[in-house]
Amino acid sequence: MLHTDIPSRSELEALVNASAPWSVSIYTPTEADTASPEENRIAFSNQTREALELVEDRKARSSLAEELEDLIDDEDFWRFQSRTLVVHATPERMRTFRIPNRLEAGVTVGERFFVKPLLRAVTFPQSAFVLALAEGAVRLVEITPDSPAAEVRVPGLPTSAADYARKSSLSGRAPKGRIQGTEGRKLRVRQYARAVDQELRDLLTGRDLPLILAAAEPIAGLFRSVNSYDGLLEETIAGNPEHLTDEELATRARAILDEHYARELADLRSLFELRRSEGRGTTDLSDIARAATFGIIDTLLVDIDATIHGTIAESDGSLTLATESEADTPGVVDEIARRVLLSSGRVLAVRAADIPDSAPAAAILRYAM
Repeated sequence: MLHTDIPSRSELEALVNASAPWSVSIYTPTEADTASPEENRIAFSNQTREALELVEDRKARSSLAEELEDLIDDEDFWRFQSRTLVVHATPERMRTFRIPNRLEAGVTVGERFFVKPLLRAVTFPQSAFVLALAEGAVRLVEITPDSPAAEVRVPGLPTSAADYARKSSLSGRAPKGRIQGTEGRKLRVRQYARAVDQELRDLLTGRDLPLILAAAEPIAGLFRSVNSYDGLLEETIAGNPEHLTDEELATRARAILDEHYARELADLRSLFELRRSEGRGTTDLSDIARAATFGIIDTLLVDIDATIHGTIAESDGSLTLATESEADTPGVVDEIARRVLLSSGRVLAVRAADIPDSAPAAAILRYAM
């Protein structure tokens, strides 16, 4: 089972806003299903030594070494991992995230954390909840990349529509003397669906993960009419979910997620071309750097694999490129993403093929420059 800690929007903003000498970022691919955590721990330990060799200040190096060695020695921590361990540390504080995405190994040391790879986990997380809803049963299933689906225990979740109505069946007169038959049954099923939605609120509130409904009609439509979670996708896994295993639900849900993300990217590319025709879309990195500095980027697409060395002036956003040997990591694309996040813009880390003109970045502006 994967154990994940995907950063929230506020946590990302805290990371990109942090600035301190000797800020260390370590990305370690991990195996969650290994019988022994030693392989993961050894890999991280090697990266720790690499990072500490880049810290020239003796006091800072000593503080960082103490923090990182404490983490290495924490056996319980290493027992529960996901696909990538991300550690951001300064001499004063450490943050860890266990990410279900497989990210490349890397170590950077500078005045800011290297955040761009982490954005991939929140752009298209490939994780979701599936609500398998039928009159006779309900369950919530969590799906994550490259791991078995797992049912999530939700305290208070009704066991069935009849049990929620405190009846042996849904036939009979509806409450308050309403009509019997089809309309009475519909009323009770809607009440059951509303109760399911209310019990899910504590678990789903504040989350950004998609919710996929697996249900047959008419209960599918009745649940949508009372649903309060904004992350419920329009697509439904049709049919009675009582006949599907958790893994079968996960397989169908992943197909829906792929279609959802592909459609979202296609819509963004179409919007970009429209905005470019209006003077509000650009792939020019110099223009993007200036726009990010002045807070006029609404949506930014960045190539997760691109590293472009250089600096961006704080005052006017002017871009100065540099060779790798002359520049500090993590690079200008990461710095642009940081400035967009801090100005409440949206940042999506994608592959090069998903960006117009195959550029390292593409920006949709709030207004023309």
